[in-house]
Amino acid sequence: MKNLSVIPRVAAILLLPAAFLQAAELPARRPNILHIHADDHRADGLNALGNKLLRTPNLDALVERGTTFSHCYTMGSMSGAVCQPSRTMMLTGKSWLRIPAAKVPLKDLDASTLLPRVIGAAGYQTFHVGKGGNEFTPGLQSFDQSILMDDHAPGQRRGSSERHADAVLKFLDERQKDKPFYVYVAPPVPHDPRVAAPEFHHFYDAKEVPLPAAFMPLHPFDNGDMQVRDEQLAPWPRTEADTKQQNADYYACVTGLDHHVGRIIERLRKEGQLENTIVIFSGDNGLSLGEHGLFGKQNLYEFGGMHVPLVIAGPGIPKGKTDAFVYLMDLLPTFADFAGAKTPEGVEGKSLVPIISGQKTKVREVLYTAYKACQRAVRDDRWKLMRYPLVNVTQLFDLQADPHELVNLADRPEHAAKAQEMVALLEREMRAYGDAAPLVVANPAPAKWEPPVQAGERQKK
Repeated sequence: MKNLSVIPRVAAILLLPAAFLQAAELPARRPNILHIHADDHRADGLNALGNKLLRTPNLDALVERGTTFSHCYTMGSMSGAVCQPSRTMMLTGKSWLRIPAAKVPLKDLDASTLLPRVIGAAGYQTFHVGKGGNEFTPGLQSFDQSILMDDHAPGQRRGSSERHADAVLKFLDERQKDKPFYVYVAPPVPHDPRVAAPEFHHFYDAKEVPLPAAFMPLHPFDNGDMQVRDEQLAPWPRTEADTKQQNADYYACVTGLDHHVGRIIERLRKEGQLENTIVIFSGDNGLSLGEHGLFGKQNLYEFGGMHVPLVIAGPGIPKGKTDAFVYLMDLLPTFADFAGAKTPEGVEGKSLVPIISGQKTKVREVLYTAYKACQRAVRDDRWKLMRYPLVNVTQLFDLQADPHELVNLADRPEHAAKAQEMVALLEREMRAYGDAAPLVVANPAPAKWEPPVQAGERQKK
């Protein structure tokens, strides 16, 4: 754990709520839990998380007073809709290949093991508002109250963050005042179509938006899913003008979300509840916005699909940042500890409370991510290996020297031993999580990839 010096370790442990203490010492007033879970939110998607062009004062304030987990990820996805398994892992605490089907009937599951029921069993009133599509339906049905808002059409998207905040404020007005609450608010923002209120778009002139450090017109090889829906949202080859505009629109949606999060925070402050509310900000998956020629979340780059933001602030949470490797599935046991609830058997996520309290600096040594059968990756504190078995391509990056993953070292003789070591780590992690996909196939396809001829180019020909 780095930079957690604002609250001394002993004092921090004494302040921590609920299950941070022995059962006999549980405080009478348990903390509320407010979880803001954004859609397609990049790990660097706040001013305080590294993007100095963004205007995000309210979420930045959480960063300033809480703990930032700079290496949080969703583990993997078996479909282009990366958000669905991601949200399922979070609500079940299980890894990507062991989660139940998203649409399995609630009656066919042990609902007591789902996050809302785990928290509810500890005496919490539970409330959800968010999108209903590409979600873990039984998990949403397990809340005391769940409001679904499918705001994916451009006409509806403009006011999406506002409507979600309004629903939370209404819940706060009507909630049972004798119970702590667990609120899960998950608007479909900044997911495309990226339409925010005009006042938020006015902050960002596309001409002034810089290109990503790893911008490329085309990805250098076939990653196994080059024409998935998200990748068709930009022309091939990628252009500087379109990339700048897409980033500007994305930023406007993030700023709009931040504004309406601020309304919720201010209400809690006025009601005297903020000092007793643990606020979590996270994203379901990341997103490439021109990096490596990609525009989706169906990749394993650091500025890509699996790396997400995670900030936790509230009573007993020290200010600082940790580089510990964590997954979104770790939130179930973490929230259970916040609430003084029992973590169900079979949960694979690990509570982050030992990191927050300073008792541990990490809960795992390496980080493994996966996409379909076509991409696998593993990383440690410095090195990252990515394997594309269907086209027999390997990438090896020194993340300390090359954080944007621009220089592939896999084929350099001086790094052959490191590449072999990382492959062995990847194979170990795959076995641990029941991943039987091959890293080598008998007849790999050609790695070279040509973009399809688009309508405008076809007319020119």
